Amino acid sequence: MELIFTKKLTKMDIERALVLPPRESNLRLLQPFHGTIELPTIFESAAGNRLVGPVTIHCSTRAGDLVFTTGWYALARDAGLRSGDTVTFYQEVNGEARYKFKLRNGGSS
Repeated sequence: MELIFTKKLTKMDIERALVLPPRESNLRLLQPFHGTIELPTIFESAAGNRLVGPVTIHCSTRAGDLVFTTGWYALARDAGLRSGDTVTFYQEVNGEARYKFKLRNGGSS
């Protein structure tokens, strides 16, 4: 697994779209693109339990930032994400998906 980014979620991240953190991330792993790309993704708890099945998240550019849009809102809702939770996004090639999110709840250490 190769780390792409870690982000503490805000209310806006959950309700609208997840803006990827530009400075503290390894976004070069999301190959350069124009428009939108689809990212087949698995979402797990910090303990490694799958929270939802493999999903496809669309990543697009908005005002110069990379943003997770279509698919992200449903994923956030289905996984029960809340403001203050931390997500870590990895590149991991396996049979189901190329990417993986791990969740640490806001109250977890």
